[in-house]
Amino acid sequence: MFVNREKRITYLGFNDFWFTVVGIIFLSFITDYLFNRSFLRFPFGEAIVYWSISLFFTICNWLIIRNVIILLRKQFTHFKDVGKRLILLFLAIVATVILVDFTGNKILSFIFNRDYGSQSFYRVRLPVIIISTMTMAIYEAIYYYIRLKKTIIEEEQAKQAIVQAELDALKNQAQPHFLFNTLNTLRDIIEQNSKEDAVEFVDKLSNVYRFILESGNANLISLAQELKFAKSYIHIQRERFGKNLKMEWSIPDTNLDNMIVPMSLQLLLENAIKHNVISKAKPLTIYVKVEDSRLIVTNKKQPKSTKIPSTKVGLKNIEKRYHLISGKSIKIKNDDNHFSISIPLLRSSVLKNYDERTYN
Repeated sequence: MFVNREKRITYLGFNDFWFTVVGIIFLSFITDYLFNRSFLRFPFGEAIVYWSISLFFTICNWLIIRNVIILLRKQFTHFKDVGKRLILLFLAIVATVILVDFTGNKILSFIFNRDYGSQSFYRVRLPVIIISTMTMAIYEAIYYYIRLKKTIIEEEQAKQAIVQAELDALKNQAQPHFLFNTLNTLRDIIEQNSKEDAVEFVDKLSNVYRFILESGNANLISLAQELKFAKSYIHIQRERFGKNLKMEWSIPDTNLDNMIVPMSLQLLLENAIKHNVISKAKPLTIYVKVEDSRLIVTNKKQPKSTKIPSTKVGLKNIEKRYHLISGKSIKIKNDDNHFSISIPLLRSSVLKNYDERTYN
């Protein structure tokens, strides 16, 4: 176990090779100073001999207790067992110090023909127990910190996995929603226009879906990319409404690198087109602008006399995705004459932080 680096890290929480080496040497000098003060009382050569005895006892205590720590961690793996494991560890430290001291003294007495066991429990064994307990407490503190940190990371990753699953579900929800409303548009074109117009519409629709597929794995895209998609969508809608559908874009170039939820602008435009009358007598103008780091879509209210089928997921979809990614929300302003929705423009660091939380 001592020479296997992977097992040391697994059961101790870190590679303790140098901690063990330095710790044993340091404690051997401490114990020698407390009990013998060899380097102050004896010549250097004799002091080395006495220090070697302290080193021998320290090595035995350290390695035995260290292996007990590993055995206890194998046996008690859960946080709920920490108290039980620490009590057993302390009892093991007491038993080890007494056993090593007794056995070591017998061996030394036999080798040097001198009594090494005459010192009292409080004079020798108790200080060694205290020192050993403090040393092993360092092991426990490091292990507890690493386990706690690992648990927090795992819990955070689990939460982020759930969030990512929700986002994926919402993205998958948005795409059929787009298809549902686009098929309604295609139906109107087939009823009102020629076969060639319908074919052209389908061709342009395929280009739009290519964008959806390319951005399908992204939680955020740049405003420039979303604008390109939204304008393609408006181009398709003009096949149906012609000049009766008008757009007013007021978006500074400085905001094009801001991030936005994919298909969010398109869903807002779709919402305006779906719920308002668009005709030669009542043309619809949709205003898109940036103000106070928010993208605002506004249109004059021209409600239809009959409601068309609606899945009612568009705005909720956008709101949930923004909340999951950034904690920010959309704002809706609905007065007698105008309907306005604003969505946050995010910085790229939001996506970076979200990805780090998800995958680290």
